[in-house]
Amino acid sequence: MLRPIVSTNLAITADGKISSTAQRPTGWTSREDHARLLELRANADAILVGRGTLDADRMTLTVPEASRQPLRCIVSRSGQLDPAHPIFTKAGGDIHLLVTGENPSSQADPLDSRMTVHHQTLLAFLHTLASEYQVKRLHCEGGGQLIRALAELDAIDEFHLTLAGHTIFGGQAAPTTTGIPADFLPKALPFEISHFDPRPDLGECFLSYTRSR
Repeated sequence: MLRPIVSTNLAITADGKISSTAQRPTGWTSREDHARLLELRANADAILVGRGTLDADRMTLTVPEASRQPLRCIVSRSGQLDPAHPIFTKAGGDIHLLVTGENPSSQADPLDSRMTVHHQTLLAFLHTLASEYQVKRLHCEGGGQLIRALAELDAIDEFHLTLAGHTIFGGQAAPTTTGIPADFLPKALPFEISHFDPRPDLGECFLSYTRSR
């Protein structure tokens, strides 16, 4: 099936967590890590994020001072979004809401003139983005459950990771790169390391992996 090249980007602690049990927002890594995030956004035609991550980080999914803004794609089971979320007041790319649940909220309707609602599977949505909106590169910024869903589809081509050795979150229920620790993925997905940039001055290491196919 036709789909975009899909990349992901996450920061993990020394104990493999992407957030605390209390769902701590982003901002606990360095300025260099944030700059890397914006660079990855700038190279994408569309940004993808789960609704929980969107709410926790109050994300607007924009690239500062860029003349071309990526599409802003949100995945939600219920389709219920906060009308007061800053994504609706921030100038940026068109908003696409993917509703995956069988019983979507009655609020799963466009909240903005720039917003389109899609009722389909994640795989079908990837095809829609590529075939109808000419999205060649899609960048996912989490959360872990959404990245796990992409991994189960074997739809991740690039995995960008910041290892933040300066932080330990702990907690059995704290999310990892593939959601709350539970079952392993159905099969191994081989990746090759394509970028390795240790920054001992920051207590971080910037890594990139490419799917071996």
